[in-house]
Amino acid sequence: MSSISYEKDGAVGIVSMAKPPHNLIDNTMLQELASTYARAVEEGCRSILLRSSMRHFCAGADLNVLASERWDQKALARLWASLEDVPIPTVAAVHGAALGGGFELALMCDMIIAADTASFGMAEASLGLLPLLGGVQRVVQRAGLARGKEMAMFGRRHDPRALERWGVVNLVAAEAELSGVSISWARQLAAGATVALRGIKTVANLSARSGISAADARQEEVNASMWNSADQARGLAAFAATGPGSAVFEGD
Repeated sequence: MSSISYEKDGAVGIVSMAKPPHNLIDNTMLQELASTYARAVEEGCRSILLRSSMRHFCAGADLNVLASERWDQKALARLWASLEDVPIPTVAAVHGAALGGGFELALMCDMIIAADTASFGMAEASLGLLPLLGGVQRVVQRAGLARGKEMAMFGRRHDPRALERWGVVNLVAAEAELSGVSISWARQLAAGATVALRGIKTVANLSARSGISAADARQEEVNASMWNSADQARGLAAFAATGPGSAVFEGD
């Protein structure tokens, strides 16, 4: 039985982790997640919403298999690149706990919306481990060196409001409103100019990883894709005719 479920809501691919009891991560689950993201792109989705159908978003790695599997770091890097660099915007809707690898899965999304009752943490150091899916460096990217070290070394759970202030979480919503707010964000992104949003994601991720110079070197390529897109023509034509914000984009 698959640990990942998938459905389409218009142009939004809704990807739900569904591995009882707490969505504990193993290699199979990561591979299923990557293949589901690829399916969403192949089926024409223009954004992805990652969420959980369990009590928690994800409580981390399955420790019963972690030691025996001894995850290959190169294979892991390929997997998380396929999640983080999927060519459409991704939104994580987090309720309950997002711990260890679960927190890292959320960090691989472009945006994180958290319920006000959610909690986040990296407890790997208490087990003699370190975060395996790039969580330390991604918190450093979002919140800075000191906060990244603090979260990973102490392993405490953190309130989503604190992470919102630090720039790790984009928005905190009341738990009862999380589903509606997160699908609204995903729908807005899906209605955007997909080629332009892909270019924004490309240069933003490249700048975070390799610096502004690397992103600048890629700028000409993403600009060309944008100028050659039909949505660019639609956007400028709509602006000339009826003003800003009136374009209806089709994703091409």
